[in-house]
Amino acid sequence: MSSTHPPVRASDGDRERAISDLRDNAVEGKISHDTFLGRVDQALRARSRVELTDLVSDLPPRGKWRRRLTDAVASFSELTTRVENAWRRPRLPRLALPVDSRVRYVVGRGSECDLILTDLTVSRVHAELRRESEDWLLVDLGSLNGTRLNGWRLVGPARVRTGDEISFGECAFVVSSPVA
Repeated sequence: MSSTHPPVRASDGDRERAISDLRDNAVEGKISHDTFLGRVDQALRARSRVELTDLVSDLPPRGKWRRRLTDAVASFSELTTRVENAWRRPRLPRLALPVDSRVRYVVGRGSECDLILTDLTVSRVHAELRRESEDWLLVDLGSLNGTRLNGWRLVGPARVRTGDEISFGECAFVVSSPVA
């Protein structure tokens, strides 16, 4: 009785590796642009690892040192791009967490708030900073334009740390250490 196993399903990582090999060979001029596009399309539609292996089997093997050098250059390029983007990001005002004994600080446009922001994207009672033991939690109070922590819109309470970016509507701040 012979058992035949189904082919191993191609993972996203398998596809990425195959497409990366195709891209490197296209950049080096070893395959034409049209061949590259056709094979990338086939790689995206491939169901098994065997199909992906067949797409790159006729390509010349990449040397170990060439692969390492290419990967190192790609990593360095990614790092420099991230540094450039961080450098261009606007400098945000600092929001120092209070050190007095109150456990709740309300942020909004209303005069009853502890931190009053006059920007029209900030709701009258927008959010609150709540102290729980040694930690501060940020809670959105049903604001129209939302409260964000490090770019993510809050859907529940979130812990706030020094260096985090907080946005109330379009007003953004960087959290700094508590001041006495």
